[in-house]
Amino acid sequence: MARTITASCRQCRREGEKLFLKGARCTAEKCAFVKREYAPGQHGAMRRRKPSDYAVQLREKQKAKRVYGILEKQFKNYFKKAERAKGATGEVLLQFLERRLDNTVYRACFTSSRNAARQMVGHNFVKVNGRKVNIPSYLVNLGDEVTITGKDKQLKDIKENAKTLEDRGTPEWIEADPKALAIKIKKMPTKEDIGMVIEENLIVELYSK
Repeated sequence: MARTITASCRQCRREGEKLFLKGARCTAEKCAFVKREYAPGQHGAMRRRKPSDYAVQLREKQKAKRVYGILEKQFKNYFKKAERAKGATGEVLLQFLERRLDNTVYRACFTSSRNAARQMVGHNFVKVNGRKVNIPSYLVNLGDEVTITGKDKQLKDIKENAKTLEDRGTPEWIEADPKALAIKIKKMPTKEDIGMVIEENLIVELYSK
């Protein structure tokens, strides 16, 4: 299972904003981005010239990739699929990313990060409509029911972790039950449900060149 191996804090510093890739640590005083709000590398702290249009578009695409924890080839495939679908390409692209199974588990506040949710799915802890699914990129659909399974101790730990994450809140497109560790897909997600500003039009412009 391919994954990004670059240090999470370096990714946030490169994009110039918090991407919340390490869960609770991102809101703590130890967050590396708070200490060093400049790009990584030897010349990261130096003042740079105004970025070109291409650079701005590239950074927006890289930010979206890093937020959802996917690689370039898979991201490009999502874009091609969004181009063929009905609706605005950029908005459909964001919807595909938000509907990923690992993101759904994360957005339900059952894990502290998308990476943890990805591992939970990959280790056969998640069922969709009663069937085990271990593919993080699986896209949930309207009416789907997602449940977390496992041994009693494992489920207890997940429930306790979910209690500490309740304040994070859940988007309107899902209905989460932390006691039963269940999720109901009420509607398809929209751009407003993402909870982070992603300028999808810049990504469309980049791939349209």
